[in-house]
Amino acid sequence: MRAASVSRRTAETDVAVSIALDGTGKAEIATGVGFLDHMLELFARHGLFDLSVKVKGDLHVDQHHTTEDTGIALGQAIVQALGDKKGITRYADIHLPMDETLTRVALDISGRPFLVFKTAFPTEKIGVFDTELVREFFQALAINAGLTLHVETLYGENSHHIAESCFKGLARVLRHAVSVDPKEGGRVPSTKGTL
Repeated sequence: MRAASVSRRTAETDVAVSIALDGTGKAEIATGVGFLDHMLELFARHGLFDLSVKVKGDLHVDQHHTTEDTGIALGQAIVQALGDKKGITRYADIHLPMDETLTRVALDISGRPFLVFKTAFPTEKIGVFDTELVREFFQALAINAGLTLHVETLYGENSHHIAESCFKGLARVLRHAVSVDPKEGGRVPSTKGTL
């Protein structure tokens, strides 16, 4: 099974993440940020990843460090779990509907981290969660997992639905991109021979 665990400790956070890419969608999430927990549970379920995330962060300051550092550690765990990337599908995209919202997510497990995030939220908060932190999470994840990641919400009115469509879209494209393509015959899907 392609799996990895990462621990990351700073003066601001203490993060422990484990992921199994070939899982069943089992999630054990405790970041101290309720909305982030909800999004990570969706990510695990729709990606069919077994995911454990435990975070102790400086929530007395705000939720920024906890959210960003979770994205960093998860990205590092994903790249470790992928190993040499032999046989993976590599590319994936989806249009993910969530009620009135439609978000397009496209992904390349390229080893060249880049994020294009064209998603606007009509409110500054979802409950007590700052909506600007959705982009911070995606940025941290893309950089640390070596992903070229494009996220664009084509339309939507409800901030919760917009965020959920982004996380579910990420889960579905990552699930497909990390899947093993039997036609690759165990090769790295690149003319360079490496990703």
